[in-house]
Amino acid sequence: MLPELLPRPSAIGVAEYRRRRAALMAQLPKNAAVILVGAGLVTRSRDSEFAFRQNSDFYYLTGIREPDALLLLLPGKAGNESVVFCQDRDPTLEAWTGRRLGAAGVVSEHGIDQAFENADRDERLPELLAGRELLYLPLDSTEAVAIAEDALTAAQAGLRRGKPPLKGWLDVSPLIHAMRLIKSEAEIALLRHAARISARAHRRAMQVSQPGLSEYQLQAELEHEFVWQGASGPAYSTIVGSGANACVLHYIENSAPLADESLVLIDAGAEFDLYAGDITRTFPVTGQFSDAQRALYQVVLTAQEKAVDAIQPGVSLADIHQGVVHDLTAGLIALGLLDGEVQARIDDESYRRFYLHSTSHWLGLDVHDVGAYRLDEQTPQPLMAGMVLTVEPGLYIPSDNDIPAAFRGIGIRIEDNVVVKSDGHEVLTADVPKHIDEIEALMVKK
Repeated sequence: MLPELLPRPSAIGVAEYRRRRAALMAQLPKNAAVILVGAGLVTRSRDSEFAFRQNSDFYYLTGIREPDALLLLLPGKAGNESVVFCQDRDPTLEAWTGRRLGAAGVVSEHGIDQAFENADRDERLPELLAGRELLYLPLDSTEAVAIAEDALTAAQAGLRRGKPPLKGWLDVSPLIHAMRLIKSEAEIALLRHAARISARAHRRAMQVSQPGLSEYQLQAELEHEFVWQGASGPAYSTIVGSGANACVLHYIENSAPLADESLVLIDAGAEFDLYAGDITRTFPVTGQFSDAQRALYQVVLTAQEKAVDAIQPGVSLADIHQGVVHDLTAGLIALGLLDGEVQARIDDESYRRFYLHSTSHWLGLDVHDVGAYRLDEQTPQPLMAGMVLTVEPGLYIPSDNDIPAAFRGIGIRIEDNVVVKSDGHEVLTADVPKHIDEIEALMVKK
């Protein structure tokens, strides 16, 4: 019997992309323009490319997945406020690499006001930007900056003919990223689905785990489930770290055998319609925790659950992190891995030997999604309904001689994806167990 397929959520509609473009343009001064360059293909080796993945900001405003596209937003240009340049239609190339939208397809399928193929770009682009006084573009985009410089040269030449001057350009990224920080219901549905796929994959990896397998075989189980459920694949490089490998935060070799007495830490998530899942679970290779593993795991779990429970509008990620640091530090002292008073060990940062990272990050079109974490140098960003974040405390115990032998080389992280709601929160990743008894029950070999 084939595995169950989860029902797919609806794709984000053309109307929502239109609303996003309109909302961005509403923030711009009169006679401005936006220049946003889509991603291109990246060579893997010789004549093969990496799988194409669209630039997230470009996708957020258009929904277009083709490479080598360019978006212009021209506020106030009646009937033609959005313009896209796209790949040329080419029957010969399309026979090799698949159908291209072409200008007509961009307009009909994506609700763009006007489109041209890239063959017309050199001629059309200066005309479209002529008379625009201020350009908004991502300043880290070499191609967008080059377009702005060409527009400045053209504007300077036009001054003698009475054309208005181009005053310069500003970074559009903060405006788009502030919009992306608050997810729509359609976006949350896609994130919920990515989380459900990811959760099924983690359960599957737990159920097949046994000594004698290798880390890469658990990776194969995870990524098979991602693709089987219609995801494009992993949202980031899958981490499967067993034993002391779990103490390497971004371990991706995934090449070691699963040792009989060890834990395995899996940090993996599916990407569905470009939206990311991001789950971490830690479990015993054999399905049974040792006493030391159980004690350390419970410290992390308690801190993680308290942090999730604290999520509501008005709380900040800094508040959540401070609570986690307190709880982990208290747990380390209780287990004899630190000594003294909790606040003293926080103040001297000795806890950082065992807890090296922050507790949360934003989640969305990117795994470490965009959006400010602070309103200014002094003020953390308060949580608001529609924000999506991770909660992922961990403890990583080095194999040093001053560490009690039972704890050496144990790495534990527990991560969930959480949506902030007006009345609290929703945990998107609750389908994969994290309590010790639930994990052990799931992993019983039938």
